[in-house]
Amino acid sequence: MDRQTASATFPSAAAAVADARRFVRKVLADWGMDEAADDAVLATSELATNAVAYAGTSFEVSCRLEGGEIEIEVRDRHPTRGIEMPGVTASSGRGLPSIARLAASWGVSYDRRTKGVWFRLPGPGADEDGAEPGASDDAAAEAEQAPGIARAERAARGFAGLDTAEAGLEPGVPGAQPRDDRLGGERLDADGMGETPAAGDRLLRSPAAVEAMEDAVAAVREVLGADGAAVLLTERDGRLIMGASGGTAAEMPLGGLTVGGLAPAVRAGSPWVAPDAADPAAAALRAGSLAAAPLESQGRLTGLLVAVSSAPGRFEEADGARLGRLADEISLSLEKARVGELERSWRGWLSFVAEASDLLAGTLDQERTMALVAQLVVPRLATWCAVYTVTEAEPARLAYVWHADETRADGLRDLLDQASSAPPMDAPGPWSGLAGAPEDVRAAAGDTADDQVYAFPLIARGRRIGSIVIGRPAGDRFQRSAIELAEELSRRAALAVDNARLFSAQTAMSSALQRSLLPPGIPEIPGLEVAVVYEPAGEGSEVGGDFYDVFESGVRPGAPQSPSRWRFAIGDVCGTGPEAAAVTGLARHALRILAAEDMSVPGVLARLNRLILGEGERGRLLTLLHGEIAARRRRDGVTIRLTSAGHPPPLVLDPEGGVREAATPQPLLGVFDGVEFHTDTLELRRGEVLLCVTDGVTERRSGNRLLGDGHGLERLLAGCTGLSAGAVAARIQRAVRDFGPEPSNDDVALIVLRAS
Repeated sequence: MDRQTASATFPSAAAAVADARRFVRKVLADWGMDEAADDAVLATSELATNAVAYAGTSFEVSCRLEGGEIEIEVRDRHPTRGIEMPGVTASSGRGLPSIARLAASWGVSYDRRTKGVWFRLPGPGADEDGAEPGASDDAAAEAEQAPGIARAERAARGFAGLDTAEAGLEPGVPGAQPRDDRLGGERLDADGMGETPAAGDRLLRSPAAVEAMEDAVAAVREVLGADGAAVLLTERDGRLIMGASGGTAAEMPLGGLTVGGLAPAVRAGSPWVAPDAADPAAAALRAGSLAAAPLESQGRLTGLLVAVSSAPGRFEEADGARLGRLADEISLSLEKARVGELERSWRGWLSFVAEASDLLAGTLDQERTMALVAQLVVPRLATWCAVYTVTEAEPARLAYVWHADETRADGLRDLLDQASSAPPMDAPGPWSGLAGAPEDVRAAAGDTADDQVYAFPLIARGRRIGSIVIGRPAGDRFQRSAIELAEELSRRAALAVDNARLFSAQTAMSSALQRSLLPPGIPEIPGLEVAVVYEPAGEGSEVGGDFYDVFESGVRPGAPQSPSRWRFAIGDVCGTGPEAAAVTGLARHALRILAAEDMSVPGVLARLNRLILGEGERGRLLTLLHGEIAARRRRDGVTIRLTSAGHPPPLVLDPEGGVREAATPQPLLGVFDGVEFHTDTLELRRGEVLLCVTDGVTERRSGNRLLGDGHGLERLLAGCTGLSAGAVAARIQRAVRDFGPEPSNDDVALIVLRAS
């Protein structure tokens, strides 16, 4: 087969993980490799989630098909960060062990700028060693008869410490409960009566198994000429349930028939013939005589194949032997169907974990994250779930409660609030805190007070941040698979909750700092309308570099009752974050202090330029538009003396709709020492508007276009003729928002002055 390749790059965002999954599935479908798509998509999902969560960069997904082998690589741009491994350095997840279970081989590659994790899958039609179908040895022949059995069995035994337990989940089925259907282990009794039987209800959920059982019933009736036939399946508790039946055995209730009550021949795995109704199986099926053979797989009793007749003595030993051969054939078919169901459940287990990781990575809101954790658990793993949080300043606090029955949620919350102790924060295990709640609270909670409860600590980055508590009714025990899945989910949830907590703290701190860098209010200036707009970029997690200010600077010396003077400034510091905030604070406070000293506008900029240069490496480039406003004698507008230091030029709109620039460009601050600045004088007459903006307005992007391209801002301002200052500011702000389909990635600040 010729070599084929496909690749795509995705941004560092939670939604990109789902996009990467869709990309891989489409590529493999185009290559005719649909059978390998599930494994490939699950493995890609884990690696893409790691790239977003740990590397924090964009990532590339590459698919290669050569010689029937599929290779997929997820490459991020953070090669210096080590691979997170569970139990060693990871804060959550089991991503790479998952890859080890899914892939034939995998590894990590580095270059100077990127890091890639790759894995290979055999193409459809290859066995575990890469051999094509038709291999002559017994193992290959068995694999050809039951494709995927070996891989599913090995994966189920090894993945996440499940041993030989089936995952047992029914993803996507509301209210489905996990089942602990182990493949082997404890013996039925001291006499050595076979291994623990398999759970028959799993086979009843498999269409292939149901079809095989129905065919077997028809074959038994035809070969033995029996009045009726049935396939009885074993349950974990030793009961026998009806799998398929025909003739007189149809719809027969089995009552309390158990494996322990069967004939002694079943212990030896041999067929037997019962000449009369004294046999327990014959009595349960209301038969005069019976022939039966055990259905076995790997030393495990799967069920019975039974032929019945209404007449006593109908069957001979030869009939039993023929029934035994038929039982051997159906046992293989049922085993293939059982392993297919096992593999489907195992894939559902992985899909659930991958989708849960996807959802948890998609939010940075702490309350929403905790709600999402609880709703992922209920009802799939438990009847109810509670999330506790703990900080250094306060003990464990009940933060969120979710119950499958909403009418019980309030009683559950009261019960948890009054529990005798907080859930454990160190290791997962049963929790008996509900037993110590006051009797009246337990009575109000009803049966919930007697639920069995497990607690799982939330540990992220080496810190205990809380716990998840899950509960089920007392008679519905927690299976091992459900506990292990809840533990896995708690590890991933811990990092998501901690990320949300850190983000909330950072956002609150940034918002407080941002507010401190903006003016407390805008003064009233006689004869002038003033409107301002400020919008930080992103979600507010970083302090923006744009700022504005309008303030009173004093009275003009000389004549009594002289009118006040005012200053305004609008600036843009290069970059965001703490360094930019430091320069923003320096600039805004220096402007007020120097203006109060009656320093001229050019003098203020020259002094500020020296201050920024004096900061050395901590300094940042700063564009600044600074001006002084003075009322005219006849109150016909105002006089403005202003200086533009590397800032977008201010624009003047006259009442007739004409737009012109109002200042000449001069060097920005923080680059050259000894710069001499000068002022431009503007007579802003009644009805005229002065618009001052930062480059978040002029450089607003839509594809390859900028809002300021081709005098775009001038045309926008020309359409504001006759509007008030507030209306002009609102129209410019709306135009910036609507210009591009994506949110702006730059701060937006503007000042509108209108002479009235």
